[in-house]
Amino acid sequence: MFRTARSATPVDGSIRLDSVSKVYGSAKSPVQALDAVSIELRRGTFTAVMGPSGSGKSTFLNCAAGLDRPTSGSVWLGDVELSNLDEIQLTEVRRERIGFIFQAYNLLSSLTVEENVSLPLRLADRKTDRVFLREVLTAVGLGEHLKRRPSELSGGQQQRVAVARALITRPDAVVADEPTGALDSRSSKQVLELLRQVVDNMGQTVLMVTHDPVAASYADSVVFLADGRLAGEMRSPTSEQVASRMTHLGEW
Repeated sequence: MFRTARSATPVDGSIRLDSVSKVYGSAKSPVQALDAVSIELRRGTFTAVMGPSGSGKSTFLNCAAGLDRPTSGSVWLGDVELSNLDEIQLTEVRRERIGFIFQAYNLLSSLTVEENVSLPLRLADRKTDRVFLREVLTAVGLGEHLKRRPSELSGGQQQRVAVARALITRPDAVVADEPTGALDSRSSKQVLELLRQVVDNMGQTVLMVTHDPVAASYADSVVFLADGRLAGEMRSPTSEQVASRMTHLGEW
């Protein structure tokens, strides 16, 4: 599974935030979403981000993935500082070097499975590696469903298409925003196991925002946020440990 790995770079950190702050609103009524957050996510690791509502999870993900610009501080993807890029350069980096998985599958209903998966390559005007495409689809359990359309798939299968689409460009990192939020427990387990395999077998880097302690337990580590600041990290987490930590997060 996943015989073809992404080419290595001399930079060991896949995603790095250096003193990143993000302020929304006006000068008269600012909202501090992130407050001097510094963290480095190593290549080939699975990191979950958790925190109460309003803790800054979504802003953290958006800044790390180049979807939002920090008010201050710097964001690095490998050896590229995202915060220094213009919009055209940033769009290119997001398209070619970051894979995205969202709660909504964001599949095009008129396209087949293989067409949805290869869409990022076509948008980048890159030739599709048919061998790698088949390899990715087989690895996510869709090798026999290439010609089906989203309406012919279950929710879990549609999210598997989204995972395959996130991997097809061989990105530096995959970011997932509540990827199991719309799935039942069985489908959630399958998708989370798939993300775990992506890290273990492909050496991929995965950053996932979730509210679910069970989902977080699949990660190598859980980063906790509270009031826009880092509030601790848990390595080799269990769902029980994560749930307990979340209960007491306000005491950090």
